Amino acid sequence: MLDPAADETPVAPAREPAPVPVRAQLLSTEHWSLLATRNLAWSESFSRATWFLTVVSATVVALALVADSTDFGPGFRLFALVLMPLLVVIGVATVVRLVQLNSEDVELVAGMNRLRRGYLDLAPELEQYFVTGHREDTAGLMQTYGVRRSRVPAGQYLSSIALLVSVIVAVLIGALAGLVGAAFGAGIEVALGVGLAGGLAALVVLVRLVVRQVNRTWDRR
Repeated sequence: MLDPAADETPVAPAREPAPVPVRAQLLSTEHWSLLATRNLAWSESFSRATWFLTVVSATVVALALVADSTDFGPGFRLFALVLMPLLVVIGVATVVRLVQLNSEDVELVAGMNRLRRGYLDLAPELEQYFVTGHREDTAGLMQTYGVRRSRVPAGQYLSSIALLVSVIVAVLIGALAGLVGAAFGAGIEVALGVGLAGGLAALVVLVRLVVRQVNRTWDRR
């Protein structure tokens, strides 16, 4: 007969918990990793916005030179109609990426708050010395951002890089709409009306995109 003990699956020995210094070192390493990733995200955010503004500035200078040489004739309109759609595409892509980077930053801050909670589990008596938050809810994240609020303040929407770039993109879309209207023979008043309507519509769409993504990110908290 077979030995019943031979059919038993060997049980792995229970592992001892890591010593407190090792756990603290692991948490600290992960914390610095998240901090470095957050710095990269912020650097990309600023570089993308700066690059977009540089392209817009260079395009405006080029349009001014062409307008001076063609006296705002058909050559200027053709040149503008070629460059403006390219600027709009670059601007929309920049806004989308900036919104994504904002969401990534919130998730990174939530991860850093979780690690701070791990520090406090090791040394609860140090909680009074923490200025930043250690919870993953909205209030805890706002504390880490330096805002003593339980929800996202309206000023954070208005001062965000994504929203500021959205305003510039909306102006470009309005200018493009006005140029298209003028190219089809519309008068100056009609072209201005078309440009204003196009710019406002684009601004509403872009602002809703930014606000919706921000709300979606914070609603997960």
